Amino acid sequence: MYSVNYHRASSVADAARLLKDGDAKLLSGGMTLIPAMKTRLAAPSDLVDVSRIEALKGITVSGKTVTIGAGTTHYEVSTNEKLKKACPALAHLASLIGDPAVRHKGTIGSPISDPAADYPAAMLALGATIVTNKREIAADKFFKGLFETALKEGEIITAVTFTAPAKAGYEKFRNPASRYAVVGVFVASGKDGVRVAVTGAGDDGVFRAKPIEAALTKNFDASALDGLKMPAASMMSDIHASADYRAHLVVVMAKRAVAAANR
Repeated sequence: MYSVNYHRASSVADAARLLKDGDAKLLSGGMTLIPAMKTRLAAPSDLVDVSRIEALKGITVSGKTVTIGAGTTHYEVSTNEKLKKACPALAHLASLIGDPAVRHKGTIGSPISDPAADYPAAMLALGATIVTNKREIAADKFFKGLFETALKEGEIITAVTFTAPAKAGYEKFRNPASRYAVVGVFVASGKDGVRVAVTGAGDDGVFRAKPIEAALTKNFDASALDGLKMPAASMMSDIHASADYRAHLVVVMAKRAVAAANR
């Protein structure tokens, strides 16, 4: 075991100050960071606990505008009645994450940069904005690759915000052990047209599925994807699924997501 300094931040400004000490990392739910520390994939000198900062918590729905604090738990996202009316697909997505213990402890802010997590697909498909303590970043510019985002040194995600779509759906093919998405597809139809994002499958992280978007723009129905094939060249291959199988699953999950959106 290696030594690590623990700090409990009292505010976002306090957390930003503490992040400047050594190789510090933020700690909220710890669902991503703690396992990484256990396997030595991460070895921060300091942990800055932001889980007690009330300003990072909560869900507000104002008309079509939805804002979710970065410290809001998956359970809260899955059960919030206003969110379930505004964007039931996002509430459904949160209900699929891990198990009850994970959903009650994990928060929406930390898994946004995880390439196999569910939220990146939602953020990209919804055209969300990632709000930090310094600026606002459009989801299309936020995700830079596998485990890579547009966040700069000392920048802290404080909230995500988006306009509720007319229709949306999310389905994933789950790893039976971890419940991570082997392939997850979020589809949304709104004022900006049809957007489809895929998580868990791309070898460069979350991505938009342009061929599926084009097909659904003509006809927002699962039947519009009959016969469509996604290229396997950019898909990930690992012990859970080959690139070819993931390419196939993207279309299957997209069909299920569209069917859910149209219910």
